[in-house]
Amino acid sequence: MGEVDLLAAAAATVASFLFASLWYSPLLMLGAWQRAAGREPRATPRAFAVAFVATALSALGLAWLLGPAPTFVAAVGHGLAVGLAAVASSFAINYQFAGREPALLAIDGGFHVLRFGLMGAVLGLWP
Repeated sequence: MGEVDLLAAAAATVASFLFASLWYSPLLMLGAWQRAAGREPRATPRAFAVAFVATALSALGLAWLLGPAPTFVAAVGHGLAVGLAAVASSFAINYQFAGREPALLAIDGGFHVLRFGLMGAVLGLWP
């Protein structure tokens, strides 16, 4: 732990951000998300800026946790574990008390599990 390859973290950030645009697009989860949330998403420039900065922080944090040159399998496994055990489980607590639909948790929590797995894959494949 401790060393961070900034280029690898930047690549993981971009990959995660691109995945988000696909996941929450009409091709995949937008319609289901809108039904479960009961609203339209707020796709403002500020929202995208905050999302990009938060994604970069997530990628940097995962890169820091993985350390230099993680194996692909370990990096993906750790990414999935962080997404499930830290992020999706935290969403489950908040969503339960907020009375949000289970489908919304499945969509948003599933997204974070997969995006951390993807960031792990990028970090694990990085030369």
